[in-house]
Amino acid sequence: MSMSVEHDHSDALRVSVLSEALPYIQRFASRRVVVKYGGAAMVRADLRDAVYRDLVLLSSVGVKPVVVHGGGPEINDWLGRLQIEPQFRNGLRVTTPETMDVVEMVLVGRVNKQIVNGLNRLGARAVGLCGSDGSLVRARTYGDGSNGLVGDVAAVDPSVLFPLLDAGYIPVISSVAADAAGQAHNINADTVAGELAAALQAEKLILLTDTPGILQNREDPASLIRSVSLSEARGLIANGVVAGGMTPKTECCIRALAQGVSAAHIVDGRTPHALLLEVFTDAGIGTMVVGSTQPR
Repeated sequence: MSMSVEHDHSDALRVSVLSEALPYIQRFASRRVVVKYGGAAMVRADLRDAVYRDLVLLSSVGVKPVVVHGGGPEINDWLGRLQIEPQFRNGLRVTTPETMDVVEMVLVGRVNKQIVNGLNRLGARAVGLCGSDGSLVRARTYGDGSNGLVGDVAAVDPSVLFPLLDAGYIPVISSVAADAAGQAHNINADTVAGELAAALQAEKLILLTDTPGILQNREDPASLIRSVSLSEARGLIANGVVAGGMTPKTECCIRALAQGVSAAHIVDGRTPHALLLEVFTDAGIGTMVVGSTQPR
């Protein structure tokens, strides 16, 4: 009898949660959501499976997720196996032609297919692409070229994605793209995600990171800034509250919003089911960047 009561309670809770999610499901049905996937959520098996389940659930209820990924730890691992020493300058990987070969093989040929296979295993229909496919992203050399084949986004043409999204596929995109001469470049995945979200006029851009979000005090996770406007985000960069690795992520959000994305989110990918918590709850779990400040 007690087992039956416990079972009934579990079923009732599950149905209640689904019912409460209805307004969010209705709001985001048929909307595009770009997710930058990386960090701990990519290398920890438990978090990886939670992200896959979140993406498949979003797709199943009518949301149109687009996944953009990097794969720094995996690249370093393979460079080590091949006895190629990783080099970094100003926080960016120095990408020699030899390193670029490894980056392309690892991101496009290995990491991308691991994600595709993980999503398909759960019943999704995922398709793996890189920025070069369908001329989705055209690269240009970053800065003065001192980082080698590190790229920036010169142009985005998302037309290859529209028939996939309309047919219910989940595009999974690695951040490798060629320049006008056909030379492959390694582009920061945050940058690709932001520019792609803008080109798709996405409802949301969500960056999965290894921090709770933007912190007022970088040493205090409790100082999470839950919501900032575009102008406030620029101010946080100018006064040094946002610094280091959080700067390009915040700048990425700013650029995406300035080009028409409704909201951008910097979310802690170390939290299981972070995507669902951000999309399907009012409170969310990270920092939301919007055109004007909204309460969280």
